[in-house]
Amino acid sequence: MQFDSLTFLLFFAIVLAGAALTRGWGARKNLLLVASYVFYGAWSPAFTLLLAGASILDWMLAQRIHGAGSSRARRTWLATSIALNIGTLALFKYGPFLHANLAVLLAGVGVHLDPWSLGLVLPVGISFYTFQSVSYTFDVYRRRVAPIQSLRDFCLFVAFFPQLVAGPIVRFTTFAPQLVAARAPSWSGLAHGALWMLWGLFEKIVLADTVFAPVADAAWSGLSGLSSSVALTASLAFAGQIFCDFAGYSCCAIGTARCLGFELPLNFRNPYAAVGFSDFWRRWHISLSTWLRDYLYIALGGNRGGALRTYRNLMLTMLLGGLWHGAGWNFVLWGGLHGALLSAERFWRERDGRMLEARGWSRPLWAVTTLIAVVALWIPFRSPDFVSTMQFLHAFSAPWTPLDFAAKCAVVAFALLLVVQWWVRDRTLDDVIARVPNWLLAPALALLIVLIVLSPGETNAFIYFQF
Repeated sequence: MQFDSLTFLLFFAIVLAGAALTRGWGARKNLLLVASYVFYGAWSPAFTLLLAGASILDWMLAQRIHGAGSSRARRTWLATSIALNIGTLALFKYGPFLHANLAVLLAGVGVHLDPWSLGLVLPVGISFYTFQSVSYTFDVYRRRVAPIQSLRDFCLFVAFFPQLVAGPIVRFTTFAPQLVAARAPSWSGLAHGALWMLWGLFEKIVLADTVFAPVADAAWSGLSGLSSSVALTASLAFAGQIFCDFAGYSCCAIGTARCLGFELPLNFRNPYAAVGFSDFWRRWHISLSTWLRDYLYIALGGNRGGALRTYRNLMLTMLLGGLWHGAGWNFVLWGGLHGALLSAERFWRERDGRMLEARGWSRPLWAVTTLIAVVALWIPFRSPDFVSTMQFLHAFSAPWTPLDFAAKCAVVAFALLLVVQWWVRDRTLDDVIARVPNWLLAPALALLIVLIVLSPGETNAFIYFQF
């Protein structure tokens, strides 16, 4: 059940009507919890039990952590939560990958390992709700929050359907206060939520699926005959596709939640207008990057203990961040290269901060450098393996050929995307809407609706559903 499907629109209309008609905050939360499990069950009813079981387990373990009489006992209960959550995630997501690499290692010493035979299907959204749940037990352990007493409320926090399958990863400190005061659909919330949903659907259906995806998919499905011009265009097209696809989902999630009276955190802030790699990660997939910072980088020691340990912690954080995206060495490569760039940027700042100061001509130069590196690193992210990555990179040395109409449209669309992101670099969609006069806003929204309805592109699943 995707945001861009008629099934979801019908489902959401029923939930909205039910939330508006239901009297009593407790009854409305019951409705939202049931709706969230129905939403998730539409993907796979069996995995709804896994979601519920993980939620109940972490709710109980948080109580144990809070009530433990010693630091050792608290650490033990926290370790239990981490082991069970990450262990379950690793089994479903990384089992075949780890098994295949172990088989290669053992084959080197003459030991045969039978092929992976469990045939497990990756539960949709497991990476997102696992990190969300683990952050709660971490915060209870660190005494940042007290454990919630209502199992129903905790299950709703984990399973809230707007952000369940692809984020943003919501912190308990952000969502818990919204479970206390009664919330219900309102005309203001519906209006603002609908605008966010409309923009998200435009990014997904028109830009990601119709303009960018065909160009990127065609290039990666025909690697042997790529020209340098097609390779460059496909790189830009995938950079546009993955942003519009994921940011489009996040906008829909924020808009859906607002219609119901809830607020979700911003997940993207014009990342292609970043000036520097640390700035990029403050703007791209914000809920994940801040999660990695707070629960992994700082836990490893952060920038305490000297420069070498800081670089090590950056590299480990980004390597694991890359692996979070998928069970493949290409994701490890992508994360590792981002870690190397972040480390190099930090090194240069500490040696001579003036080199990276965003002033004068250094600002556009540093911005262009950041954009080129980010777009280039999307190549291993998109490629299924090292061989295809090298094939794609080799195409940049091939002759230049004329671009077809679809490729030219993708280049123009990516250029316009950059212009828009720089124009609203430090503003949100709410800020932009507030500045646009009504006489211009109405026809602009009408145009978005027409483009969405008439879009001829093939509807694809959101890319981050596979993560």
